[in-house]
Amino acid sequence: MITPDQLRSKYLDFFKSKHHAVISGKSLIPENDPTVLFTTAGMHPLVPYLLGEPHPAGARLVDYQKCVRTGDIDEVGDPAHLTCFEMLGNWSLGDYFKRDSIAYSWEFLTSPDWLALDPRMLSVTVFQGDDNAPRDDESADYWKAVGLPEERIAYLPASDNWWAAGPTGPCGPDTEIFYWVGEGLPPAGSNKGTDPAHWMEIWNNVFMQFNRVDEKTLQKLPKQNVDTGMGLERTVCVLNGKTSVYQTESFQPIIAAIEAVSGYAYGTDPARDPSVRIIADHVRSATMILGDPKGVTPSNVGAGYVLRRLIRRAVRHARKLGIEGGFLGKPAAVVVDLLSGAYPELAENRAKIIEELAREEAKFLETLQKGEHEYEKMLPNLLRNPQKVMSGRLAFKLYDTYGFPIELTQELAAESGMTVDLAEFDASFKKHQDLSRAGAEQTFKGGLADQSEQATKYHTATHLLHKALRMVLGDHVAQKGSNITAERLRFDFSHSAPMTPDEVARVQAIVNEQIARDLPVTMEMMSLDDAKASGAMALFGEKYESVVKVYTIGDFSKEVCGGPHVERIGALGRFVIQKEQSSSAGVRRIRAVLE
Repeated sequence: MITPDQLRSKYLDFFKSKHHAVISGKSLIPENDPTVLFTTAGMHPLVPYLLGEPHPAGARLVDYQKCVRTGDIDEVGDPAHLTCFEMLGNWSLGDYFKRDSIAYSWEFLTSPDWLALDPRMLSVTVFQGDDNAPRDDESADYWKAVGLPEERIAYLPASDNWWAAGPTGPCGPDTEIFYWVGEGLPPAGSNKGTDPAHWMEIWNNVFMQFNRVDEKTLQKLPKQNVDTGMGLERTVCVLNGKTSVYQTESFQPIIAAIEAVSGYAYGTDPARDPSVRIIADHVRSATMILGDPKGVTPSNVGAGYVLRRLIRRAVRHARKLGIEGGFLGKPAAVVVDLLSGAYPELAENRAKIIEELAREEAKFLETLQKGEHEYEKMLPNLLRNPQKVMSGRLAFKLYDTYGFPIELTQELAAESGMTVDLAEFDASFKKHQDLSRAGAEQTFKGGLADQSEQATKYHTATHLLHKALRMVLGDHVAQKGSNITAERLRFDFSHSAPMTPDEVARVQAIVNEQIARDLPVTMEMMSLDDAKASGAMALFGEKYESVVKVYTIGDFSKEVCGGPHVERIGALGRFVIQKEQSSSAGVRRIRAVLE
C-alpha cells in the first residue's frame, strides 16, 4: 500500500536524483491569464519559461500542483472523473528531450527501487500524425528501446495525443502512459487503441516543440521542452490495486464523513453511490478553491460561479441521500486534515472555508424554498393541462430565476401526477449556454498565455499602477490579483474604502508621468531574501523559489515577477482608468486601458 503523501515524496526524490530542482506549486487562480478560470495543469504557471524565459531554479524542474478542470463537471459521479486533482510534474526547459523523458518515466514506474509496477501492465499512446505534423515515430522507438513491445503502443490522432496550453501558446505531440485495470493480465495485442475501457491513464509526457500563434500557424519554439504530468490520485489507485480513485485514501475518509451525516453506507446501492462520489469530489474541490491564498468566494461570475455550482450540486445530491440542512463543513474539515500537510494554506484558512460553505449552503436552501413556493403558485394552472405536462420553458424559468434544479422540478411534478417537457427545457438551457458562451468568448479573448505584445504592455502597466496606488493610498496597498486581456487590465488591491475622484486622478497622473519618462525595464536574478532586502514588492499569495526574478522600472518600481515585460515603458501609450469599484470585502478593483 502507498499513500498520497508517500507518492509525492517518492516522485520528488526520484527526480531530485536526476538533478531536478524542486519548485513550489502555484495558486489555483492563474495570474494574468484570462483564458482559463483555474490552474488546469502543472505546466500552467510555467508558460513564460516554456516560451523561452530562463527559470531561476534552472532547466530541470519538479513539483506537485493542485489543479481544477471544470469542463466535465457533469461527468463527475463515475468512478474516475475528478474536478480537483493533484498533478506530479517534471520539466526540461531546453535540456533533455524525448529519449531521457521516456527513460525516466519507465524507470520510475517499473524499477524495484521506485514504484515497481509490472511492465506487462503498461501501455502507451503516441501521436499518429496529421497534415500539420508527422507521426511521432521517435517516441515509439524510445518506448521500444526501454522494453515496451510494439503491440502495447497505440498510434492515436491529435484529439488524443496532441497537447496545447490553450488556443494559443506552447504545444506539441505527447505520449500517454496507461495501466491495465481489467481482470488478470492484458490479452495479447491489447492497448489503449484496441481496448480503451480497460486502460487507465496515469502519466502524460508532452514534448513541446511548437508555439501556436493561431489556428493555422505553428512556430518552432526556441528550445525544445518537456512537460510531464502524473495524476496522483489515479496512480495511487493502481498502485493499491483499486478500480476507483474513490476507494483510495484520497477519498475514503471524506466518504466516511458523508456516511456519518447521511446514514447511508457507500457501496450498498448503485443508484445512490454516484451522489456520494459527487459530494466527495465537490466538497474536496470547493475546499481547495476556498482555501487557496487567492481563493475566490461563491458568486455569479467566473471562478466564483464555478465554486457556487460545485457547492450547490453537492447540496442537491445530499438531499438525494436524505441529508437536510447544512452539513458540508464536516467533510470539508476532513479534506483540510488530509491535505494540509501538502498545502498548509488549507489549515490557515480552515475557518474561512467552513464559514463560506455554511453561508452558501444557507443561501441555496433558501433558494430551494423560494423555488418550491413559486412552483406551488404555478401548480393550479399546471393542473388544468389535460396532458399533465409542465412546459420546459416554465421549468427553465425556475432554474434560471431561482436556481431551482430541474431534477427537483421533476420530483415535484411527479408528486402532482405530471411530467416535465425535458426537450423544451434542454432547448432553453442550450440557448442560455450559447449566450453565455458568446459573452465568455469576449471576456477571455486574448491573454498573457500567448505572450502577445499588447498583453505584455498591460502586464508591465500593472507594476506602475501598483506603485502609484501605494504612493497615493498608502503602503497597506497590496496586489490581490489581476486579469489581463489584449483590450484592458483589471487590477485588484487591498483598500477598505472607495477611492475619491481626486485619488483616481492622481494615480492615473503618476502612471502617465512615468510612461512619459520612458524608463527602462531591467531584470536580475537574486535570492528571495536579497530581493526583499532590496525593497522589491511581491505578489499576494504567490509561492516563491529561493532564487527569483526581480524586474526594475527605472527608479520607480521594483517587483518580484515572472514576466514578461516591455523593454521601455514609453511603449505603453496613455494609461486611462475607466472604473474603480469594490471587488470583495476590503478589496477594490481598477479597470484601465492603454490608448
